[in-house]
Amino acid sequence: MTSLWSRIYTRKLQSLCKRAEPTCLRHICSIHEDERSDIKERGPFASKLKTRGVVSIQGDDTFRFLQGLVTNDMRRFEQEPPPPQVATPTLNQPVAFVEPLYTALLNPQGRFLFDAFIYRLPAKDHRLNQFGSAPNSNGTPLLLCDIDADTADEFLEHLKKHRLRSKVGIEDMSKELCVWQRYGGSLMQESQNCGNAEVKSSGWGAASDPAAQASVEGDNEGYLWFKDPRNRALGYRGIFPSERIPPLVEADKEVDEIYYLLMRLELGVAEGCNEIQKEKAIPLEYNLEWLNAISFEKGCYVGQELIARTHNRGVVRKRIMPFKFVNDSGGDVDQGSVPGAGAEILDIRNGKKVGDVTTVVGSRGLGMIRLEAAHMDMSQLAVKDVTGFHVKLFKPTWWPANWSPDGYNG
Repeated sequence: MTSLWSRIYTRKLQSLCKRAEPTCLRHICSIHEDERSDIKERGPFASKLKTRGVVSIQGDDTFRFLQGLVTNDMRRFEQEPPPPQVATPTLNQPVAFVEPLYTALLNPQGRFLFDAFIYRLPAKDHRLNQFGSAPNSNGTPLLLCDIDADTADEFLEHLKKHRLRSKVGIEDMSKELCVWQRYGGSLMQESQNCGNAEVKSSGWGAASDPAAQASVEGDNEGYLWFKDPRNRALGYRGIFPSERIPPLVEADKEVDEIYYLLMRLELGVAEGCNEIQKEKAIPLEYNLEWLNAISFEKGCYVGQELIARTHNRGVVRKRIMPFKFVNDSGGDVDQGSVPGAGAEILDIRNGKKVGDVTTVVGSRGLGMIRLEAAHMDMSQLAVKDVTGFHVKLFKPTWWPANWSPDGYNG
């Protein structure tokens, strides 16, 4: 039976779909055999992520406090900033900054509770003031956490429960700040080492101008676009003031966040408590180690035992995978009648369950699939108690080769 959380999430997705352009949505949901979608062809797009909230954390014990709670290593935030990354600082770009990290918080049994993107805003002495002549003296929160908006209150309660006597201030800033994502088009194809293609020609006569490039990537309060820390194909992510549009967001390229969700479904990346089931999900099954959310070198943190034991054994039997519902001939199905989250995926040869549907938009979705079924033909996979549908699985291009059907997790 479909759980309450999945029914609520399905209704949320339906409301998002209603706000998106119907024609564009049909085009994007229809991924052709070559797996090239309109998101790749027509972007870059930008979306304000209303499903995400922002929490600030500040205080003398901030790093030590979070180090014992999150799966990633906070020590790189605590270190001195790296050498200047910008030769010519501007009002919109500090002379040095630290890239954000993606992480998760677990319960003592090692099950997923929350995911978070953590940003360290540039120190005030690394930024120019409004006149461009001296360090900025305006105070800003030390760390900002981009979290699931639906569980923001639970996230705050969780942090405050573990704060004890730590000198840490925690505040919900979701009204003042919001999360944006830029993705698709050339942003899905850029290499790890190349810069943002949209700003490379920023300058007089479209010539290369480092100062101009730096200026257009941020605003005068220190908020910047960063490469998504999970995977370069996801584009750029940032936190910006709610009352204005971030830099590099063009009016004709701002779209509903359902487009961002569809891109993640295509890439096989789950996000938030509605897609990564709270208190039940095992982080390694959701590929969080390959999305740079887990450090195996840091010290102890809540829930570490299960993560370390599973990693050291080297065996994960099932993982989250993207799929598409197709008809008997492999063509598109009527999106209005597709099964929802919670449906079981079966091997029709023996009736054995090989996975569960976790997220669905149109005919695309994510499923928790046993790796032994990852190589199976669509004619062998169907949905329990549903006729006329088959399940076509896609192995994301970023998956490592050693995630083989025997479950090895090397």
